[in-house]
Amino acid sequence: MVALKSADFEIQPLTGGFGASISGIRLGEIDDAEFEVIRKVFLASSVVVFSEQFLSKDEHVAFAKRWGEFSITPFLNYLEDYPGLLCLENKGKARSVTENWHYDSSFQSEPPSLTILSAQDVPAGGDTMWSDQYKAFEALSSGMQDMLSGVRAEFRGTRLARLTNSDKPIPSAFHPVVRTHPETGRKALFVGLPGETMGCLESMTDAESLPILKFLYEHSVLPDHVYRHRWRNGDVVMWDNRCTMHYAVHDYGDAVRELHRITIKGDKPV
Repeated sequence: MVALKSADFEIQPLTGGFGASISGIRLGEIDDAEFEVIRKVFLASSVVVFSEQFLSKDEHVAFAKRWGEFSITPFLNYLEDYPGLLCLENKGKARSVTENWHYDSSFQSEPPSLTILSAQDVPAGGDTMWSDQYKAFEALSSGMQDMLSGVRAEFRGTRLARLTNSDKPIPSAFHPVVRTHPETGRKALFVGLPGETMGCLESMTDAESLPILKFLYEHSVLPDHVYRHRWRNGDVVMWDNRCTMHYAVHDYGDAVRELHRITIKGDKPV
């Protein structure tokens, strides 16, 4: 990633490896040509930050529709007048479902392709971290990469079902632990929290799976794979759910915190 500047907006890298910020543009007013630039930066960077946007719900929905059909996550309640738009509010640390490294809705047969999060009212704290899973895969030894080829694991919605007090059947799906991005063709590690987000590796016992999954989970979030974002009101951050995991820190007690989230439908991981 290198810094780029045009007459309209400026693109800056967020880290030495992934992520970018785009400034000098209003997402509520972009044209098709500007969207194509954003799309290319997004695919190259995996995480894109837009500051001082202050998107209305209608603007958020209009921008998100450019990316595809909205994805609906089981157990969650969306805004009645804006189907597909989720209001994230502070429900307390004990009821937080995001204080672990995870992909959004990985337990679905077709997990979301990307997420667009708009900060409405945020306190100090509550940073979100993203980890580059392209880099996590590429940092594995060639022997481990070969061993994982074709291996699948069970992804579960246990944590979300429990914390939302749902009595519905817990959804799950088997996905490859190394997936190929459908647009970039690059390989990314695809894992989650062992025993919560992830069950066992396919055709293996829990005892056999756990040491491998623990290693992959810890390896996937090494410091040089991570970007940490400090939220400010008006920020919009979007990330590629096919090649990044994220972790939302809950260190803000009972403070008011509201963000709006839209996820876009994805494909079955391969």
